[in-house]
Amino acid sequence: MSSVLDQRSAPPAGAARQAPPRRRTRLLALPEARWALAALVLFLLALPLYLLDGPAWLWGTLFAATYVSGGWEPGWEGLKALKDKTLDVDLLMVVAALGAAAIGQVLDGALLIVIFATSGALEAVATARTADSVRGLLDLAPTTATRLLPDGTEETVETAHLAVGDTLLVRPGERIGADGQVLDGAGDVDQATITGEPLPVAKQSGDEVFAGTVNGTGSLRVRVERDPSDSVIARIVRMVEEASETKAPTQLFIEKIEQRYSIGMVIATLAVFGVPLALGDTVSAALLRAMTFMIVASPCAVVLSTMPPLLSAIANAGRRGVLAKSAVVMERLGRIDTVALDKTGTLTEGTPRVTDLRPLPGSGLDEEALLALTASAEHPSEHPLARAVVAAARERALPLGSAENFASAPGRGVTAAVGGHTVAVGTPAHLLDTATGDRPVRAVVAELEETGRTAVVVLRDREPVGVLGIADRLRPDAAATVAALTRLTGRTPILLTGDNERAARHLAAEVGITDVRAGLLPQDKVAAVREWEAQGRRVLVVGDGVNDAPALAAAHSGIAMGRAGSDLALETADAVVVRDELATIPSIVQLSRTARRLVIQNLAVAGTFITVLVAWDLMGTLPLPLGVAGHEGSTVVVGLNGLRLLRETAWPRLTKETA
Repeated sequence: MSSVLDQRSAPPAGAARQAPPRRRTRLLALPEARWALAALVLFLLALPLYLLDGPAWLWGTLFAATYVSGGWEPGWEGLKALKDKTLDVDLLMVVAALGAAAIGQVLDGALLIVIFATSGALEAVATARTADSVRGLLDLAPTTATRLLPDGTEETVETAHLAVGDTLLVRPGERIGADGQVLDGAGDVDQATITGEPLPVAKQSGDEVFAGTVNGTGSLRVRVERDPSDSVIARIVRMVEEASETKAPTQLFIEKIEQRYSIGMVIATLAVFGVPLALGDTVSAALLRAMTFMIVASPCAVVLSTMPPLLSAIANAGRRGVLAKSAVVMERLGRIDTVALDKTGTLTEGTPRVTDLRPLPGSGLDEEALLALTASAEHPSEHPLARAVVAAARERALPLGSAENFASAPGRGVTAAVGGHTVAVGTPAHLLDTATGDRPVRAVVAELEETGRTAVVVLRDREPVGVLGIADRLRPDAAATVAALTRLTGRTPILLTGDNERAARHLAAEVGITDVRAGLLPQDKVAAVREWEAQGRRVLVVGDGVNDAPALAAAHSGIAMGRAGSDLALETADAVVVRDELATIPSIVQLSRTARRLVIQNLAVAGTFITVLVAWDLMGTLPLPLGVAGHEGSTVVVGLNGLRLLRETAWPRLTKETA
């Protein structure tokens, strides 16, 4: 077992987990958001005046301002797109809104403008926040490092100026300045940001270390092995950026046909206006028919066919503690057919806990006495394993003795005088070589390590008296979640983890996972995701750490565990499980599939209404009020159908109904 348990001391409280400064894009800092907000406010001011027959000049002015503030940007972008011979639906919506206003349907046009302006603003905010979080990741790596010169003196240099072959001095509690190899010294390094391992890892001469990870108690001399621009943390940044840029454009179903629909509608509208005019009809009559056609053929109902089901699903999921960042995300989640799960912080709680208490025969100790003795010796330590032992003793309300002459050795353990005895607590590799007596301690250690536990040996006056097993606790609903995802996708989820092979396989067996990829760095996780997607799979990645962010970005869909998730993972993921309830993942996938079915139903209804009204207008004389009523009626029907997902009963439960 790789010795995540060999670490026995920690940096000052909070040092190892100290987060970099958070960078957030404020909503109103973006021009898209400011224009969308202005359009919404103006629309809400005009609406009651219009409905209550207020002064026409006042509501007319407010509606006009709504058109300008919410429509100028998509209109301008649409005009620029025309230079590339591209006609997008945003420009079409602006034209349809203006056409509606031209024949007196000012309210319809203004509502359409507000919907599209708000959608564009939300997309801009999501993009900006992801960019901020990627840039903030660079704050994990220190800006300066202590370089040792050939004459033994020290100098502080910027990490960007480090070169391969330089020797660094890394003191306790400092972040390591570059990827390299330990030349001298021993320490425990918290490298959860890179590998996702739940506990610090013992480092000694010959071991590899990564930039941005935190050294515990014990100084290290490190030889730089990679240029700072090519460090693992820098590569994570590049992978997230590249994955975000190269990921296939995400579009709602209706957006995939917008080019053909837009061009067809423009040509048809011109024909509806031009043909009657050429046959001798008056300009006003031809224009009225053309505008009626544009209103009944406009895709308002089609747009609402898509958005209400997806937005209702987002709202329903939000009440259950799952934040889906957009309608596109909600649509994509229902299409996944493969799930890859991280281990630490995803399937597990990410916090070490005492799972086994094994007093040895002849020690005179029972489980509580062994725990109290160990916690008394560990109490002064700030190491994660020590905190787990002390927390277990406090849960049982055990009295702790005072620890005198306390000493801690990195990668080995602690010693202290407790109740007149010398107590040593530490790793089997170190303590068993110094132990006396013939109690069956090695067999107990082997048994615990075989089941994926971290074995901690306790000596009293150099004689073994017991062994503690410590492990990251499995989430209670992990096995049920894996089973539900298997039923939904037809494939058992895959475990992707940077943790060691034995611990990963033991946990996988507990939850029913057979495909295990362990010991992975971030680029290895991305490679696995891309391999599956090259086979035609749509992969959902679930994770929580910086090391998961590139895979979250590269996958078809990504979900982050929110409570302990890193800033980068939360911003990169498409959805966030805010309350860390693992069981909500299969539920939101099923909810997405339900929303997609409603979208298809709505598109059928909207398409039928449009077809009938357009045929009526072309083959006969469709009265404008009736055309507007039919258009608005279809909009109401599909809107109400989509809102069905707001009901409490629409949320799928973690049972066989998720199949």
